[in-house]
Amino acid sequence: MPNASAIAPTLATLAADLATGRTTARELVEACLDRIADPASEGASAFTRVDGASARRAADAQDALRQANAAPSPFAGIPIAIKDLFDIQGEVTTAGSKVLADAPRATADAPAVARLRRAGFVFIGRASMTEFAYSGLGMNPHFGDPRAPFERAAGRVAGGSTSGGAVAVADGMAHAALGTDTGGSCRIPAAFCGIVGFKPTARRVPRDGAFPLSTTLDSVGPLARSVACCASLDALLRGAEPQTLPPRPVAGLRLLLPTTLVLDALEPEVAEAFESAVARLSHAGARISAEPMPELAEAMALNARGGFSGAESYAAHRALLAERGAEYDPRVAVRILKGADLSAADYVDLLAARSRLLPRVTARLAAFDALLLPTTPILPPRIADLATDDAAYGRANMMALRNPSLINMIDGCAISLPLAGRGGAPVGLSLAAMADEDSTLLAIAAGVEAVLAGP
Repeated sequence: MPNASAIAPTLATLAADLATGRTTARELVEACLDRIADPASEGASAFTRVDGASARRAADAQDALRQANAAPSPFAGIPIAIKDLFDIQGEVTTAGSKVLADAPRATADAPAVARLRRAGFVFIGRASMTEFAYSGLGMNPHFGDPRAPFERAAGRVAGGSTSGGAVAVADGMAHAALGTDTGGSCRIPAAFCGIVGFKPTARRVPRDGAFPLSTTLDSVGPLARSVACCASLDALLRGAEPQTLPPRPVAGLRLLLPTTLVLDALEPEVAEAFESAVARLSHAGARISAEPMPELAEAMALNARGGFSGAESYAAHRALLAERGAEYDPRVAVRILKGADLSAADYVDLLAARSRLLPRVTARLAAFDALLLPTTPILPPRIADLATDDAAYGRANMMALRNPSLINMIDGCAISLPLAGRGGAPVGLSLAAMADEDSTLLAIAAGVEAVLAGP
């Protein structure tokens, strides 16, 4: 399976085609809608709602503005999928759950959604997700389990929680997706579906109007087909104008490859693809240091009893769980309920422990430009192996989340780039840096992407 970024257009390509008249917004939307409606596609499980009429009207409006030289941005008219936990004015935000189906309609767009709308993106549909964003696998008993492109007939998970958005981009049902990332929810599905996923610094993009999982760790980020696509979307999401992204040369980069935790129990295809990528980067002149990073073990320990997600999700859900708990996905409910076991003192201790950890992580990384690690240690598991086996589901979920969740805990930013493993197996390579180093990280990722795409 070639990665999606190698076979499908980037936002820059689409913008150029729109500018020169080689395509129109209406044509792009019709192609995405056709793909969604194709019975052989994952459209039925990748979206919780598609409003073709609204998307066509928006596309026609952007085409008219472009003809009048009044397009709001070069990306005006490009179809994008919106994760189902974001408010869209006039729609119900279900967050992948049936218990919110009768909730009031949103009275305004979430800020992230509003910024994409102002740029002229066409909302092709609400992308499906793990219920309430609480899993790294992407399975959902209410709306179905979108399948990753790899070995689709066998049925492998797409990764969570932004499962539908990743599948939509990989399959050409949208050209980008808006997601969130609390412990890997942009990066895991990107890795499992062969695309790029970016987790910005948590405070970089407003999280208002997005149903929360963890008010401490939630981040709003894009999934797309290239680093440059993600950089453009990130700029718009933080309220800035997209700029050309100059790749930072790989030669001379100082990369820390931690030997603590992140290389443990790699599946063979992941190990082979990652080691090959590391060798290519080293050959291109990167100075890669493989050494222990004990702070990562401390970060993992902070999540042992559910961490911030457990405590903060329970605070958000306890009333709804008491009233309608039987309607939740049981695998999500059990994780939320773990938060009930954390006392106020436990939560204060957690905050203090993280505050003590962050300066030591910053000091550890001071001599390096970025961290380098596998996005996940595993390939996307088979849905059939997890469907009725809670223990297998729990193990797979823990492994999928293990590496990416460490970056959220250390308040970092991170990006997952696609690698093609043996037999086309999807593998993710992650680069990470500390908070507010997002722009530098994106430039580094663009340079790494170029090396990995080379012969």
